[in-house]
Amino acid sequence: MANINFEDLLNAGVHFGHLKRKWNPNMAPYIFGEKKGIHVIDLNKSIVKIEESASALKQIAKSGKKVLFVATKKQAKDIVANLVLDVNMPYVTERWTGGMLTNFGTTRKTIRKMHSIDKMEQDGTMKTLSKREQLMLFRQRGKMDKVLGSISDMTRLPAALFVVDIRKEHIAVKEARKLGIPIFAMVDTNSDPRGIDFVIPANDDATKSISTIVGYMTSSIKEGLSERKTAKSKTEPKAAAPAVVEEAK
Repeated sequence: MANINFEDLLNAGVHFGHLKRKWNPNMAPYIFGEKKGIHVIDLNKSIVKIEESASALKQIAKSGKKVLFVATKKQAKDIVANLVLDVNMPYVTERWTGGMLTNFGTTRKTIRKMHSIDKMEQDGTMKTLSKREQLMLFRQRGKMDKVLGSISDMTRLPAALFVVDIRKEHIAVKEARKLGIPIFAMVDTNSDPRGIDFVIPANDDATKSISTIVGYMTSSIKEGLSERKTAKSKTEPKAAAPAVVEEAK
């Protein structure tokens, strides 16, 4: 796993915190100082936390478990969706529906309904319905897909959550904590890091900062998936070599 580069974090603006008057005192251990009324995050501590988080996420991926990424803020949603798609992990970038985790049974029912509508369209059942009924189902499918489409392959609760901006995603954080799901998060100087298992002190507003941190995490996950694939191929039984029949002399 490649080491995170200090200069890359600096160029991405990962060190820029919020205004000093908006700070959360619990972030004091991660703050280097203050410049022009803005807190500056200690990037040396960020590097340690980034590498620690990346290593843990790699192991989760290597074990075959899922990490759910949550980032619904405007400047993060597209970045996260594109990066996470590449490693085939579930993500929520549109809207967090209350109870998505704590009432996962209902969430799964909705996902099954989506799959049911898809099946009706594939096997021709949809054509037997009236145009009005078809339109209603398509509209229903579209609404469900917007909120849950990106987690449609998540058949069980995730092994971990990765959150961009814990203040905005406080409901998701609360649900994960209630269920004992480990939380990885980019935590800015205006947020409370208590209750977050893997705190990554970082600017959670700038697109470059978000892209750099999430990109490093997904790269680590990709490594974990690759190692899992390699390990599986080594343990799979090899096909027996065909017997050689000696020609009669």
